[in-house]
Amino acid sequence: MNHVQIFVGSVVHSLSLQHLEIIDDALLIVRDGRIIALGQAASEQDILQSFGIVDYDVHQLPPGDFLMPGFVDTHNHAPQYAQRGLGQGMHILDWLDKITFPNEAKFEDPAHARRIYSGCVAGFLRQGITTASYYGSRHAPATKILADECLRQGQRALVGKCNMNRNAPDFYRDESVEASIEETEDCIAHLKSIDPAGDLVRYVVTPRFAITCDNDLLARLGAIAKRDNLAIQTHFNEAEQEMKATRDLFPEFDCEADLYEHFQLLNNRSILAHCCFMSEYELDKLSVHDAGVAHCPIANMTVGGGFMTAPVRAFLRKGIKVGLGTDSGGGFSSSILDAMRQALIASNAREVATDGTDKGLSLEELFYMATLGGARVCNFDAKIGNFEVGKEFDALWISGNASGVMAPCEPEDSTRTIFEKFLMTGDDRNINKVYVRGRVVKQ
Repeated sequence: MNHVQIFVGSVVHSLSLQHLEIIDDALLIVRDGRIIALGQAASEQDILQSFGIVDYDVHQLPPGDFLMPGFVDTHNHAPQYAQRGLGQGMHILDWLDKITFPNEAKFEDPAHARRIYSGCVAGFLRQGITTASYYGSRHAPATKILADECLRQGQRALVGKCNMNRNAPDFYRDESVEASIEETEDCIAHLKSIDPAGDLVRYVVTPRFAITCDNDLLARLGAIAKRDNLAIQTHFNEAEQEMKATRDLFPEFDCEADLYEHFQLLNNRSILAHCCFMSEYELDKLSVHDAGVAHCPIANMTVGGGFMTAPVRAFLRKGIKVGLGTDSGGGFSSSILDAMRQALIASNAREVATDGTDKGLSLEELFYMATLGGARVCNFDAKIGNFEVGKEFDALWISGNASGVMAPCEPEDSTRTIFEKFLMTGDDRNINKVYVRGRVVKQ
C-alpha cells in the first residue's frame, strides 16, 4: 500500500526499565503500519527525502497531547468482563465456585459469547489496551468467537480455551482429557485459519491452574505447547488457599515451579499470573527459564483472601520479565491505568512490610511494565512495546485537555508533567485515538 502517516508533536516511550524517553517536537513516520523513522520535527524534509516519501498524511498533535505505546494486558479473563466487581473480598476458591464458574458456564451459548465478547474487546480497546492475553471459557466455540472478535476489531491478542477437567462443577468442566485436548486442537486450527501468520491473533495454551487439571491433561498440554512453540498461561502461587490445594493434589512436587517445569509448561513463553508468594528457589527457577510474570495488583488485593503484595522488586532484581494484568473480573477494573496506580500502592506497602528492602516502584518502572515490559512477557517485544524503528505502530494519542477528571493542564506544564497527570488522574476520555499496526481502532 505504501501508506505513510507522519505524526508531529510530543512522544513518550520506554527504552528500558529505568529509561523513559520524552521527545518534544518529534517527527514519527509510519509506513504501512510500521515505524520507519523517529527524530526531531526540524529534520522533517531531510527525513522525507531520505526515504523518498512524497505522498503522506500529516497528523499534528496540539499542545497538551502526546503519543505513547499501547497498553499490554498480560492477564485477562474475557468471560468475566460482565462480572467485574462481583465477589470482592472472597477467598479465591469460594469466588470461583459461587461467582465465576456459574458465569463462565453461560458461554456454552454462542449468542451469549458474541454479545459479551463484542463489548469486551471494544471496551478494552477503549481503555487503550492494544494487546491482551485472554483466557476464554472452557468452550471451544466461544473461544473461537473471541478470537474472531479480536481480529474483527483489530486488537492484538493471545487467546486460549480454558482447560479444566476436574475440581469444577459438573456443568462447567471438560468431559475428559480427550475432549479437552480435541477442543484445544480445534481452537489452534481455527486461529491458524483466520490469521495464518499470527499477525494479530495467536493461540496460548491455557491450563486454568493445576487444581483443575490432572496429570495427563497437563502433560498433553505441555506437549502441544512444545510441538507448536506456543505461548502458555496459567495461575501461579496466587493465594495461600490455592497453593495448599495444589500441594494436596500434587504431593510429589515441592512447589508449583517444579510442577509446571515437569509438565513442560515453564519456559520463556510462559505467562504466570499473580506470583504473590515466591521462595528464592522459585524466583531462580523463573529467572533460569525466562518465564514472565503477569502482575495483577487489583485482584491481588480484592479477591483471593488477603492483602497480597507480590514481590515485584524481587522479580526485577532477578531480571524476571514483569507486565501488568487487569485480571478482569478478578480485578474490578478493566483499566491498565488503574492497575498501574494499584501497583504503586502495593509496592509502597511492600516497602513498609520489608523494612525498606523492596523499594516502591517508580513511575518509569510502572509505565515500562504497562507497555514494553508487558510486550516482553507476551514475547511481542520484537514487534511492539515502544517506538523503536522497525516496530509496528501500536499507539495511543493522549489528549491532556480532554473534558474529564484528569488534573488540568497548565500553560507552563512540560510534557513530563502532563504525562504524570495522565497516568495518575486520567482515564479513557483522555485517549483520543487508539492505533494497532497503524490502523485507528478507536477514536
